[in-house]
Amino acid sequence: MSYESITVTPVSPHIGAEIGNIDLTKPLPNKQVEELHKAFVQYQVIFFRDQKISFDDQIRLGRYFGPLGSHVGKSTISKTTENPYVRKFHYDETSKQISGENFHSDQSCAEIPPLGSILYNHTVPPDGGGDTMFASMYAAYDALSPRMKTFLEGLTATHDGTRVFGPGTPVSVHPVIIRHPESGKKVIFVNTDFTANINELPRLEGERVLQFLIDHCNKPEWTCRFRWRPHSIAFWDNRCTHHKAIWDYWPNVRSGFRIQIEGTAAPIAA
Repeated sequence: MSYESITVTPVSPHIGAEIGNIDLTKPLPNKQVEELHKAFVQYQVIFFRDQKISFDDQIRLGRYFGPLGSHVGKSTISKTTENPYVRKFHYDETSKQISGENFHSDQSCAEIPPLGSILYNHTVPPDGGGDTMFASMYAAYDALSPRMKTFLEGLTATHDGTRVFGPGTPVSVHPVIIRHPESGKKVIFVNTDFTANINELPRLEGERVLQFLIDHCNKPEWTCRFRWRPHSIAFWDNRCTHHKAIWDYWPNVRSGFRIQIEGTAAPIAA
């Protein structure tokens, strides 16, 4: 795809691109919004540098892609703010854990999981600490053997929010292989944090198949690693990616804010 109003620089062969020639502190012209949509679908996660954004700026960016939503669980790791759409992600020398240390897709336990998430970090650790890794579930699916692809289609998995957020959070069933609603590509839709079991298989078979898929999805061949700088932004598509926060910076500080864009429909079987 060609781009005229923004610059788009891929960061790895399978996933991720850095967006330039854009100012997110102001409303965007229609052409830039259109090209951001194209880049988001093409690269699955897009990154921005040197964007000193406010809550209003972050919310405006999210609303170009859909209505904003709220967290399905009562997380004690991230915190609410005075704005109901914005959560604070702050970690320092007092932190006992951080959010997202396993590869996962945000809140896949919801009946309609989020479309995407936008994380803005204004303060980052020194020496390159606190990177975030992203994995392409397109590439993971494409690397499966033809027989495994055939075997997996038609299976469903239970995504259990209580595994992460405790009682009172959603438990949902989604297809193991889904089709992305915009790109049309097939995606492996299981993850470490939320997927509890594969429903159509005996327990032991299901455990082994699920563990194979999780190990397969986490392989480095289809990942990129984003090195944060102050006032950077990562915006990822939860429908086709996993991500993992690396906590290698204690007792230093990483601090920022995240919003999420609501999904429009439950995941669809491929």
